Amino acid sequence: MPLFFQENSTAPIITLSLDESKHLIRVLRHKTGDEVQVTDGAGNLFHCKISIPDPKKTQLTVVSTEIIPEEDFQIHLAISPTKSPDRIEWMVEKITEIGFDTLYLMKSQHSERTFLKTDRLEKKIVSACKQSKQYRKPNIQSDWDFKDLISSKEFEDFQKFIAYVDEDHQNHLFDVAKAKGKYLILIGPEGDFDPQEIKEALANGFLPVSLGKSRLRTETAGLAAVQMLQIINR
Repeated sequence: MPLFFQENSTAPIITLSLDESKHLIRVLRHKTGDEVQVTDGAGNLFHCKISIPDPKKTQLTVVSTEIIPEEDFQIHLAISPTKSPDRIEWMVEKITEIGFDTLYLMKSQHSERTFLKTDRLEKKIVSACKQSKQYRKPNIQSDWDFKDLISSKEFEDFQKFIAYVDEDHQNHLFDVAKAKGKYLILIGPEGDFDPQEIKEALANGFLPVSLGKSRLRTETAGLAAVQMLQIINR
């Protein structure tokens, strides 16, 4: 059964957006009475029937509502945007399919890009949520400064990690992260973190970790980190 996304949805009637309506009626060719599912991205899953099949604003009647429980762990990824936005968009699509909670786009000393529009990332997230049947939409926060992020009180009860290139790393993320927790992991730019940034992160309670023997690109490292934390909790 197809899954559609509509924020702020409530029973008994849901009106789909232009894009979702067009896809449902023009592309999939659904008609009155057909059953579809809608999520609001906040954990609510609505089982619906098409009442008015309008390609501009399809109206659905909610038959029943299901609340999808939250996971007992949270994955928060902070990463420096790559010079090519396509690479971050690819990563966002994949980590959404796997499952994460928040992406922080941060500025660090060696950042290749200091600003990245999030509208395309939001669209990638919604598309990936629908494809992978994720009922809770991850968040994106942009324009975080590295120093502000590592010193934020928001993460006091988190398991905090910083991944960077160091052949002498003793800690692998898979070995040191504990299950059923809240995680914040920092991934640096292509030029890696500045040594002073690493020092400051450690002083703020971050544990240095390795993601494996290979030297990974920024977006690959982000994907690997999310996947490892998911496996730890399964």
